[in-house]
Amino acid sequence: MTAALAAEIEVRALTGAALEAALDGVAALRIAVFRDWPYLYDGNLEYERAYLNTYRDNPGALLVGAFHQGRLIGASTSTLMEDHAEAFSAPFRALNIPLENILYGAESVLLPEYRGIGLGHRFIDLREDHARTMQRAYVAFCSVKRPETHPLKPANARSNDAFWLGRGYEPLPGVLAEFAWKDLGDSEETTKPLQFWMRKL
Repeated sequence: MTAALAAEIEVRALTGAALEAALDGVAALRIAVFRDWPYLYDGNLEYERAYLNTYRDNPGALLVGAFHQGRLIGASTSTLMEDHAEAFSAPFRALNIPLENILYGAESVLLPEYRGIGLGHRFIDLREDHARTMQRAYVAFCSVKRPETHPLKPANARSNDAFWLGRGYEPLPGVLAEFAWKDLGDSEETTKPLQFWMRKL
């Protein structure tokens, strides 16, 4: 069943009118997937639309969509590091790696029922292909760090660390970003630390 399902899914880079048509679907995916551990993100469509519009007319950005029977079930975004939020690029200034050498993998979101069938690998393959096309030597991304004792951590919580390590990415010791969003159940935004991972292509 896994192989059969994977064969039914079309994964492609979105540009132009196709990208424009997918933006609301990507926004809804981000809101749905990031509600879960460890992000616990209380998102809204207005913010998501504004954020995703930065991908619409940026030739250095990549938006990949995964479709099953015409329905958007996953998405992955990337952008040139110097084009992303300052909170994410600033930690790299101390590494003596020019931002112009880095592609930033902003997010990959996938509905739970489609996980574990290889789509994450396809997202990374396309991201790394795009990095090479943009003449980037590195691909980096970050993941939120939550306390092990966090009251909302599920008993069966799984880390993606083994997957990322298997793809050649490594956490950068001490290289953290800080970014604020509103957690589920909270009344205001709070700042969270995010751990950077990177791979040299």
